[in-house]
Amino acid sequence: MSATTPSALGERGIPSAWRRPLAVLVLLTIALLLLYRHTALGMVTIWWRSGTFTHAFLVPPIALWLAWRRSEMVAPLTPRPVPWLALPIALLGAIWLFADFAAINAATQFALVAMLVLLVPAVLGWRVAREMAFPLGFLFFCVPVGEFLLPQLMDWTAKFTVLALRLSGLPVYQEGLQFIIPSGQWSVVEACSGVRYLIASAMVGTLYAYLSYHSTRRRLGFIAFALALPLVANWARAYLIVMIGHLSGNTLAVGVDHLIYGWLFFGVVMLAMFLIGARWSQPELPLVPPAREAAAPATLARGWGATVAVLLAVALPVAAGAWLRQGHSAPIDTLPAVAAAPGWQAQVVPSDAWTPDFEGANATRHQQFTGPANQPRVGLHLQYFRDQDYERKLVSSSNAVVSPENKQWAVTDRGTVDVVPAGADGRAAAAIPLLSTQVRASSLDAVTAPRMLMWHVYWINGRPMTSAWRARVWGALERLRGQGDDAALVLVYTEADEQAPRRLEAFLRQHWAAIDAELRQVRDAGQRGAATGAAR
Repeated sequence: MSATTPSALGERGIPSAWRRPLAVLVLLTIALLLLYRHTALGMVTIWWRSGTFTHAFLVPPIALWLAWRRSEMVAPLTPRPVPWLALPIALLGAIWLFADFAAINAATQFALVAMLVLLVPAVLGWRVAREMAFPLGFLFFCVPVGEFLLPQLMDWTAKFTVLALRLSGLPVYQEGLQFIIPSGQWSVVEACSGVRYLIASAMVGTLYAYLSYHSTRRRLGFIAFALALPLVANWARAYLIVMIGHLSGNTLAVGVDHLIYGWLFFGVVMLAMFLIGARWSQPELPLVPPAREAAAPATLARGWGATVAVLLAVALPVAAGAWLRQGHSAPIDTLPAVAAAPGWQAQVVPSDAWTPDFEGANATRHQQFTGPANQPRVGLHLQYFRDQDYERKLVSSSNAVVSPENKQWAVTDRGTVDVVPAGADGRAAAAIPLLSTQVRASSLDAVTAPRMLMWHVYWINGRPMTSAWRARVWGALERLRGQGDDAALVLVYTEADEQAPRRLEAFLRQHWAAIDAELRQVRDAGQRGAATGAAR
């Protein structure tokens, strides 16, 4: 039998020098997550809803396990708080506040994770943070980011698949992300982009490189390999699915089979990646703990100073955001109709008229006009947004003229145009940039399928913009200045023919001043309503 003394228990447990700092770190982490709970909960909600980011549920426990593996290296160290790190934490809080007003999920979530990471050196010191560098950095895989790559990845997948089919001897007719082969029509949708494989492989490959190698060159090389392999594998998967469907008379590799083959294929790719990586794995280096440090006399005082400074740094942005959001603009009942310019006539909009894949607007207005000589109609679609949030905003990845998941219409070309409208005095005004989109109806007969040409622009508190990030930044700046976040989608469309660009240009040249005036009138009415409500 043996006896265990209280002193022995103390040695086996948490060292006395670590107990207070660890408790402070846990309390500050809880406070940070509570203060920024809507950002943290939004991140978890995306993990739960999106299969692309479900793997992020594993990131926190893996990071804790990685930190535990390094505990032997940090136990002899004495926590030495760094109070001045409250300044970069406050800067991150300001970035979070700005991104929150712009409703940019990824930016707010990156800022939150970065604040969590900086809590460690602020409370425990630089030496501890250096020993925990990889576990702390691994936490950034919590941020559900990467879907901005979807358009490019889908385009690459389509180009590779079409090229491979042609090299296989199949005739292919391609328009954008859609292509037709003798046995049927195929299209590259979001599930075919490979973004899920890429993001999951990036996380798994980074973890594998850290655990299997201690050479920086090998680690970086394997991470690059883990990023390239799923891209090439996804292209091959898309080609094989089309070929299987073609050779089987479209009885295989469609519907659920499509997804099953995809995930099974990804599992095989991951296994191959690990087997290849294992050939160059390096034996794990033995841990050599540093000599035990003596506690500094001023450590306790610095610890309290760091705690107070960090608390203020994380609380001020939240308080500032609550103060700036006190006022709300008046609700929007409806958008006024735009009067037809001389030579144009307003027409009744059919009940089955096309509408863009935008959601969340406070008010909409859909009109159609015919010009001289009874030309094809020009449609005008307005959507107005006010008091936007994460679920309801003009500029978002889910809002598009034609969504990639749209079954009726497919994008065939994109570009930009400039239109110089007539000013109020009849003179030419400043040129307006617009985004151009050409679409056709989904049909096996690509020659006779209906086609449309669409031009659209984001109207951000009186400024027309085509850049999504500029629209978000300008909207956030206006909101911080107390000018509101009023924004609108201005979209015109017509039947695609040789005269379609001239027809849209003529319509906008004559109607832009009226469209802009009506939108400004709605904005100004909302600001007056907000001022009246505040005065009461």
